[in-house]
Amino acid sequence: MAIRNLALAAVAVFVVSTPGVAQQTDVSPHDRALAAGYVAAFTCSGVFNAGQTEAEVAADDLTRIYPSYRPLIDDVAMTVDRERRRVLVRFSDDLPPRAAIWRPHLGCVQLPIAADPEAEWDLPRLPEDIDAPDLAMADAQPWPMGDAGAVQPLPGGAQGVLDAAIASAFDRATYGEGTETTAVVVVRNGAIVGERYREGYDPHRPQRTWSVAKSIAATVIGRAVEQDIVSLDSPVMVPAWRAEGDPRANIRWHDLFHMSSGLWSPTAGNRTDDIYFGGMAVTDSISSLPLEAAPGTRWRYANNDTLIAMYSLRRAIGTDDTALAYPYRELFWRIGMTRTTAETDWQGNFIMSSQVWTTARDLARLGLLYLDDGVWQGERLLPEGWTDYVATPAPDQPEGRGGVGYGAQFWLFGPEQGLPEGTYAAMGNRGQYVMIVPALDVVIVRRGFDAVGDGEGFDIARFSHDVLAALGR
Repeated sequence: MAIRNLALAAVAVFVVSTPGVAQQTDVSPHDRALAAGYVAAFTCSGVFNAGQTEAEVAADDLTRIYPSYRPLIDDVAMTVDRERRRVLVRFSDDLPPRAAIWRPHLGCVQLPIAADPEAEWDLPRLPEDIDAPDLAMADAQPWPMGDAGAVQPLPGGAQGVLDAAIASAFDRATYGEGTETTAVVVVRNGAIVGERYREGYDPHRPQRTWSVAKSIAATVIGRAVEQDIVSLDSPVMVPAWRAEGDPRANIRWHDLFHMSSGLWSPTAGNRTDDIYFGGMAVTDSISSLPLEAAPGTRWRYANNDTLIAMYSLRRAIGTDDTALAYPYRELFWRIGMTRTTAETDWQGNFIMSSQVWTTARDLARLGLLYLDDGVWQGERLLPEGWTDYVATPAPDQPEGRGGVGYGAQFWLFGPEQGLPEGTYAAMGNRGQYVMIVPALDVVIVRRGFDAVGDGEGFDIARFSHDVLAALGR
C-alpha cells in the first residue's frame, strides 16, 4: 500500500492506494464508511499521537488493514489538516468524509458516519487547568518515574546472551514467519536489562495497544476499587438495564472482568468495528445487547465486556471532567506513563478495549506496578491482592488455546507453556504483549505490527522462555 503525496502544506491531500487490488463496486456504503474510518482513525492517531509521517502510518498500519477492508480503500482521498489536527477521508459522493479529530491527551475521536466535520462539535476534552506533566522534567526523573538510569546492563557476557535473544525477535522468522517487531523491553529486579527498537521507533514513540488496553482498563478500575468508588461484587451501572425484570441487571463487575457477562455477540472476539471505525458511541452498542447465557457461567472473549466496565466506571464517578481525567490523574501520570493516550468516542466514553496508544517503556511501568502488587514507590494504588485477583483463573475458561487460560482481563501462562507458575500477560492484536513473571521479578514487553490473518503470529511464550533462559532462570 502506498500514499501518494499530492500537496505539501499545512493541509495535505493524499491518495491511499493498494497496488494490484481493483476497487470493488459491489460493497455496501456502510462497509466503505468503516474502511474510510479505519484510515482516518489510524492516520490521525499515528500523526498526532505518535508523530509519524503519513508514509510511516501507511507502511505500518494501513498495509496491515483488516483483510475485508483492503479492497475498499483503493484511491481513497485523505486530507491531513495539521493546523486543525484532523484527518478527513472521502469515501462517497453522497456523504461527508469520515473525520477523526485530535485533542490533547485524549487523542483522536471519530465523528459518526454522515456527520458534518465543519459543524460545531463540542467534543470531550480534559479540563484546561489539568496539571499535566512536563515531559522534559518527567523524563529527567530516575527510572521508573522517568528515564534517568533506566538501563542497567547485565554483568560480563550475560548481556550479550540476552541481546542475542532479543535480536531474534526482530528477524521476522524465529518466533513467527512474517512477524514485525517494533520494540522489546526486558525488566528484571526493577531495571531495564534489555531493550531494542526497530527503525522508526524509540522509547518515546507510542503505538496502539489493541487489546492490551483491556488490562490497562482493569488497572484503572482497580484503582477505583482501592478508592471505594466501585465494588466488583455489585451490579454494573448501565441505566438501560435497570428496568424492573431486566435480567442484565444481574451482571456484576466480576462477570465483565472474567469475560463472562453472558451477553450475545455475533462472533467470538466481538468485533466492534462500528465503534472502532464507524464513530458509533459506546452507549449505542451497550443498550442493545441481549443475554444468551446466565452471567458468570460462560467465558466468551468480548470487547463489549471491557467497554461496559469502563462506561460503568464513568457512571460511578459521576462528573464528566473528573471521569475523563481519572485514568491520567489516578494511574498514568502517577506511575510515569506520561506518553500514554486513552482515546474516547465522541460522547466521552473511553474505548479502552483497544484504543490506547503507549510506549514499550510505559507498558513496562505497568508491569512493575503488578510485580509490586499495586504499590508504586511506597504508595498503594491498587487493592491488596489485586495481582492475585487478575491472575486467578476465571470460573469458566477458554478452550483450544494451547492451555493458555484467562483471569480477570489478563491471560494466564505457566509450565504448560514452558514458563514459571503464576506467569500472566496483557495481550493484544498485531503482537502486543506484556508478560509478567512474578516468580523471577521479570517483565517482558514486545510490540509489533504482525499481519492480520497471515500465519500464527508471534510466539510470545517461546520468546519469553528464551529470554528467561538468557537471564539464567
